[in-house]
Amino acid sequence: MSFLKRFGYYLIGLSIGLLFLAFFLRKKAEGSGVEFCYLPNCRVLKDLRSKPLEVKPELQAIHDILAVQFLLKEGDVEFGSSEPRAEPCGIFVVNGDYGEMHVRLTLENCEGFTRLTGYESSRD
Repeated sequence: MSFLKRFGYYLIGLSIGLLFLAFFLRKKAEGSGVEFCYLPNCRVLKDLRSKPLEVKPELQAIHDILAVQFLLKEGDVEFGSSEPRAEPCGIFVVNGDYGEMHVRLTLENCEGFTRLTGYESSRD
């Protein structure tokens, strides 16, 4: 069997395998809502979202709870300003743009819940 014939069989098998892999991964992600978070920013935001959100009593009057939820999905974690190893709860600073506003959140990442301890917003 010549090299070109073997190489052709290899490419056919590889393409069929890639099609099956793409099909199964798409079904898995759609059906179960699986997120593939490998980067630190994505992992921190996913961990913060996975726990119930508590709001400090002083911040109960926040009308932009949608901005908070949006930033927990699409925000940027400021690792330089955060203290992930603080005791008893790690402190994370998340900022981003929501509409025409720039929002900065300070969150405590505790074992069973996430607590919103700071909220600042400014118009762009």
